[in-house]
Amino acid sequence: MRTIAEINEKIRRQQAVVWTVEEVKARVDELGIKKIAQQVDVVCTGTFEPMESSGAMINLGHTDPPIKIRQCWLDGVPAYAGLGAVDLYIGATAMGDYPTNLDPLEMEGRSGNLGLERGGGHVIEDLIAGKTVTLRATGQGTDCYPRTSLETMISKASINQFYLYNPRNLYQNFIVGVNGGDRPLYTYLGPLQPRLGNAVYSNPGAMAPLFNDPDLNLIGVGTRIFLGGGIGYVAWEGTQHFPLQKRLANHTPIGPAATLALIGDAKQMDRHWVRGCYFKNYGTSLMLGVGVPLPVLDEAVITACAVQDHEVVAPVVDFSIPRRVRPTFGLVSYAQLKSGRMTIEGKTVRVAPLASIARSRAVAEELKAWISQGQFELTEPVATIAPDRAFLPQDQLGNRALD
Repeated sequence: MRTIAEINEKIRRQQAVVWTVEEVKARVDELGIKKIAQQVDVVCTGTFEPMESSGAMINLGHTDPPIKIRQCWLDGVPAYAGLGAVDLYIGATAMGDYPTNLDPLEMEGRSGNLGLERGGGHVIEDLIAGKTVTLRATGQGTDCYPRTSLETMISKASINQFYLYNPRNLYQNFIVGVNGGDRPLYTYLGPLQPRLGNAVYSNPGAMAPLFNDPDLNLIGVGTRIFLGGGIGYVAWEGTQHFPLQKRLANHTPIGPAATLALIGDAKQMDRHWVRGCYFKNYGTSLMLGVGVPLPVLDEAVITACAVQDHEVVAPVVDFSIPRRVRPTFGLVSYAQLKSGRMTIEGKTVRVAPLASIARSRAVAEELKAWISQGQFELTEPVATIAPDRAFLPQDQLGNRALD
């Protein structure tokens, strides 16, 4: 029906018809697939959820005398320094031993693991917000890098490169966590109460980006996206990318499947869409807003975008079994999850999302506004995302593996 080049020409003239994916789903019964495909040029998807496999690359610039950093802390949170002399990578889940934003006198008498409640995600958020953070580093000491220590303050204005590089974002689907045991569990999904006291899911359901391009026909390496309030790109397949997951007839997976690695200039991002967070007794992470535009090249795009919450499912997993493969209580639709209640073995269980449905919707709306105003054009992928990656577990090596 149309090409990305033709859509971009309409965007430049501010004549492109742009809908959010929820608008498509709401009107598909009224208008039908064919009419929507003829009318709409771009469909905008979005999510705002924890994405712990995220982090930021930072280049400090050289000191005088120069230093070859080998250990580094940003606001007490360790950053990886095994790169170039002043290149750092700080991960969202890195955690410090102490909170440097508190005066030592203020800390007296306070209980709890205060440092563990602040991590890399919070440092990234503060830098994006324009705040200064403390930097403490030790150097190796060489003829060309004689300096062996550094203490200073940095901000996004005082460093060279500052960009997010996230090895695994946008899980195509995920799990629902429950706890069939006798004690509370503290997990990457948050607290799970004993004896099926609650259930938690993380994906926003049928509005999520990869549910609406289930075979990744439109999204590939080089796809331009909304990332943290700025412009980003799909860099590669994400870690734990598993497109071979079992799927329903509508091609949506029944559990964790495809993932994407994302990259974008953090200096252009907005902390409204990038927020550090802490999961009690588990650790830190990063809440991140990601929006993906889907060009309506043909009717098949709208067919995929028409999928509803009652047509996508997730597995209910019991975290009380401390194994890689845990027992499940079957599959549940996202429509049921979003109702706030589900039934497990005859018991009514309260359900809550980790993803913010309201902010996921707002991401799609923001991206729609950018495109409608001619501020964001689409890109042609330069390579496809691998459709056939297997998921390999890591087990202890046996004698056969050592041969």
